[in-house]
Formats: sequence, structure tokens, C-alpha cells
Amino acid sequence: MILEKENVWDYPRPAICQRHIGIIEVIVNNITIAKTDNAFRVIETAHPPTYYFPPDDVKMTLLKNNNSFSFCEWKGKANYLDLYLGNIKILKLGWYYVSPTKKFISIKNFISFYASKADRCMVNGELVKKQDGDYYGGWITKNLNGPFKGAPGTLFW
Repeated sequence: MILEKENVWDYPRPAICQRHIGIIEVIVNNITIAKTDNAFRVIETAHPPTYYFPPDDVKMTLLKNNNSFSFCEWKGKANYLDLYLGNIKILKLGWYYVSPTKKFISIKNFISFYASKADRCMVNGELVKKQDGDYYGGWITKNLNGPFKGAPGTLFW
């Protein structure tokens, strides 16, 4: 599947949630942690998309709740998940919203993952690049034009 070119500066503000068409996956230590063709993506001005997996398509037995949380002005309070895979432990590999705001109810309890913390994240067979910055979880694909929020040397609001 070929993705159409998208400029992240054409994405809306405030953020919106939309269905993703295709397959996304997260791989750690050559084990597929999550894979789905039933994902949502959240897009917002200056950010590459973040992707959300339904819990049924995630190996939830490998994830444990972390006591950390953050707050998104659009989605609400995010809870974090740590990965435990044999002797591998990755803190805050993913996050989810137990009680998202009304506009984001479709991603309630869906899991999103940091591309920067997984070995590989894929969108429709393409290896993604991570969004710069420890806070951001966007997945950058070849069809996206930036600059992206969080990139070194860029100034944003």
C-alpha cells in the first residue's frame, strides 16, 4: 500500500482521531508485541501520527502498568505501560487513556507505543523513524513532510 504525501503542518489543531487503513506493528527482541489492521491514529499540527492498537491485538501479558501518568490537553490523562520480556525491561514503552475526552472515546484503552523504545515499529510494512524528543511518540514514515515538533533546531509554540 502506497501512502499519499502528507504535510504535518496541514494537520488540524486541536488534534483529531481517525481510523488507520493498513497494518501497524511493534517488535521488540524479534517478538511482535502488537500487530493490527484495526488501529486509530491521532494527528495534530506539526506532529507525525501516533497510532493506537486495540488491546486484543497487543500481547498484554508482557505489559504492566507503570505508576506514571501525563496529561494531554486534547485526550486527557494518559497511563503508562512497561514491557517485561524475559530479562528485557522497557519502562514506559506504551501509554493508554482509561477515560479519554469525548472526542477521543474511540481510543479508550487502546495502546500506543514509542517508536524510540521498540526495536522496530512498522506502518504498512515500512520501518518508521521516531519523533525527536523524549515526550513525543509520533511515528515518521516516508510519506510525511515536516519539520516535526521536537526536532533539534526547530522552534514551536
